[in-house]
Amino acid sequence: MALLPPFIRAPRASRAARNAAPHSTAAGLPADDEVLLDVPDERLGPALVAAGLGAYAPAAELMAHTREQAQWEYRDRYATRLASFALSRSEWFEEWRAAAPRDPDVLLVSAQLAVDRAWQSPARAELLREVSPLITAAAQSDVRDPVPWRIALDHARGAGAGHKYFGELWAAAVRRAPHHYGCHVAAKRYLAASWHGSHRECFDFADRAAQDAPAGSLVQALPARAAFAYLTDGCGPDVPRERLDAAADRAVALSARFPGLDPWTAEIRNLLTYVLVRLDRRDEALAQLRLIGPYATSFPWGRLSDDPLGHFLAVREEVRSGPSGQPLWHPGNGHGGRARPLDH
Repeated sequence: MALLPPFIRAPRASRAARNAAPHSTAAGLPADDEVLLDVPDERLGPALVAAGLGAYAPAAELMAHTREQAQWEYRDRYATRLASFALSRSEWFEEWRAAAPRDPDVLLVSAQLAVDRAWQSPARAELLREVSPLITAAAQSDVRDPVPWRIALDHARGAGAGHKYFGELWAAAVRRAPHHYGCHVAAKRYLAASWHGSHRECFDFADRAAQDAPAGSLVQALPARAAFAYLTDGCGPDVPRERLDAAADRAVALSARFPGLDPWTAEIRNLLTYVLVRLDRRDEALAQLRLIGPYATSFPWGRLSDDPLGHFLAVREEVRSGPSGQPLWHPGNGHGGRARPLDH
């Protein structure tokens, strides 16, 4: 059986794209056919390759290490990516689950996988209620771990839970990890779903969280996610331009704390690029694109297009070639506009 790649390479460039490649290189950007989508980092990549070959041991070792070292941000991301891979290639995971059914790492990935499967169904709310015991089992298997609580927050949003119950889950999550990025993203999404059009509430939450978080915490990017939601929604009262710029500034400062060409921060930099382009801050967007290098990510581009990689490349070319001081996106030009409703 052919191995499914854990990331996607850009299709071979057309003649026009090949002609543009030298310009991209001159601008400090890789050529289009060197850009990859959703590249795993150096630890996750081998685990995904092994899973594609039917071996679960590398994934089991990786997840055990994140738990033993309390690397909760990595654990959250790895659990999500492994569950996503298991949606289409489940053999390796079923073997792992059969070999260690009560292992905390198996229970965590099982809970994430069950939520992901339910989320894709038209009967989402009903199916999500049925997977609650899996999330409870994952949470009880290691009481330190905040990741099951992030899954519980996503689950509660999809199941239409009320504010009181969601608040109890949120309190349990932050007791375990006060600045866990995944839990904060889940809470911001719930606010957006519950207060449709009230972007100010989302900004208030994101700004408070960022102000309380350490300078190097991924939570510093939360206001940029609130800005993305506002810029792609188009409803509700206006958010002042200064607040949007402040959100971008926070994310720029966070990006500067990490090395360039880094898969770990690629999603935040892709998000930041979108926000900077929408704010007509072209030079800063180009600087982020240089830091991104070949690492495109499905978020945010997948919220705007069925072809996230192609959308990223089109925006990148527009940023590279557009004159400074000229607005980059206009309504109806195919790059901006309303995002799809927030999915899982």
